[in-house]
Amino acid sequence: MKQLIGTGVALITPFKTDFSVDVDALHRIVNYCVDGGVDYLVVLGTTGESVTLTKEEKQLVIDTVTIANAGRLPLVVGVGGNNTVAVIEDLQKLDLTNFDAVLSVSPYYNRPTQEGIYQHFKAIAQASPKPIILYNVPGRTGSNMLPETVARLADVENIVAIKEASGNMVQVQELIQACPKDFHVISGDDFTALATVLAGGSGVISVLGQGLPREFSNMIRSGLNRNVDEAYRQHYELQEGMGLIFQEGNPAGIKAIFEVLGLSGASVRLPLIEASDSLKKNIANFVKPFKVFA
Repeated sequence: MKQLIGTGVALITPFKTDFSVDVDALHRIVNYCVDGGVDYLVVLGTTGESVTLTKEEKQLVIDTVTIANAGRLPLVVGVGGNNTVAVIEDLQKLDLTNFDAVLSVSPYYNRPTQEGIYQHFKAIAQASPKPIILYNVPGRTGSNMLPETVARLADVENIVAIKEASGNMVQVQELIQACPKDFHVISGDDFTALATVLAGGSGVISVLGQGLPREFSNMIRSGLNRNVDEAYRQHYELQEGMGLIFQEGNPAGIKAIFEVLGLSGASVRLPLIEASDSLKKNIANFVKPFKVFA
C-alpha cells in the first residue's frame, strides 16, 4: 500500500447557505488539493461531517469526489461505526471500485474492551473487499486502541495501516516498534504529523493539509526525505494554523480557511456551529501569506 505514504487529506463536505451539499465547491476543493501536491484523498471522515449526512448525500459526496479526482490520486473512504454488523452491511452495499482503502474508526460510545476492538476489526477486515485502515481517536471514541491490540490486528489479512490520533508520541513510537515494517503508522493529528514521520511513520491524514496542500505536503516530503531542518522550518510556519483550525472544533476552522480562499462557504451542520468572527479574523491573518497559491 505505497498509496498511503505521504500526505492524505480528510476532505470537508462543503455546504451551501441552505446546508445542502455544495457539489461545485467540492469539485474546486478536490482540484485545489490535487494541484497542491497531496498524495491521496480521504472521503467521508469525521472532518467531512459524515455523521450528519444522509445515505443519499454520502453517495453524492462519493460520486462528486470520484468524478472530480478523475483517477489522479488514490482515494480512501470512511466506513465505520459502533455496530459491527451494520459496518459490514455498509461495506457490502457500497461500491468501492474507485477506492484504494477503507478508513474505519474504532467503536465509539459503547467502549468495548481491547478484545472487543480486535474482534470488531477482524470481522470487518474479513468482510471488506478493500484494505482496512484502523482509526484510533480516543478523544472522540472514549476508548484507546492500545499498541498491543494494533500489533495483533496488523497480522490480520487485509488490515494495512492505522491512523493514530491519540496525540501521544510515546504511543506512536510503540506502534512503529510493535508493528511489521510494511504496516503503515499514519498520524491523525496535524501537530504530530512531522514527529510521526521522523519516528518512522508513513505520513499523515491531515485537516490543515487540504487548506494549505502545497505547504503541508512539502513539509511531510521533507520529513520522509530526512531533510530535518527544512521540515521543522515548514512545521513552525504551519504550527499556528494547526491550533487555530481546532480552536472552535473541527471542521469549523478548516471551513473558515476555505472561505478565506474563496473555494467554499464556512457553513457547518448542527450541532456544530460556524467559526466565530474573531476566529475567522485570526485565520484570515494566518492564511494571508500563503494565499497566493489559491
